[in-house]
Amino acid sequence: MLILSATNGKNLDLAHAFATEVTTRGLSAELISLPELQLPLYDSLESSGAGDGLLKLAQALRQHKALIICAPEYNGSIPPVLSNAIAWLSVSTDDFRALFNARPVALASHSGGGGQKVVLAIRQQLSHLGCTVLGREVLSNSQKAANPEAIAALVGQLSALESAYQGVPAKV
Repeated sequence: MLILSATNGKNLDLAHAFATEVTTRGLSAELISLPELQLPLYDSLESSGAGDGLLKLAQALRQHKALIICAPEYNGSIPPVLSNAIAWLSVSTDDFRALFNARPVALASHSGGGGQKVVLAIRQQLSHLGCTVLGREVLSNSQKAANPEAIAALVGQLSALESAYQGVPAKV
């Protein structure tokens, strides 16, 4: 499973909790911190590309069927680093939707704002791109730790869906 963190802080910690659950089940987990990719800000006039960070992200998406995204709420919506990564992916391949079509996705947030708005915004965008976004999510903040049972349940659901989608080729 591919696990993306939209920060190097609490959401990265949350991503590590998911990675631990995935590997405890004997499954493969790859964790990528989007800020560490250092993708340049996407501009529709950009012609030089996003570099090695984008190549790493696109390759990881091709390699793994299931996706977990851990992202904080930024002004009631998606963090810019995640929107930027999706924008770059959308122009980096001939058929960018193939990176998203039928991909099972779980959403999680550690956020001061509660996280409900960010998971709703990400759910809407990923559903538009063709992903199968799980109905359940993990929300945490400084007052409420992430529920380990919810993490385990999401990993279990993703594992089942990932198995079902193993025969679906990722076009790129």
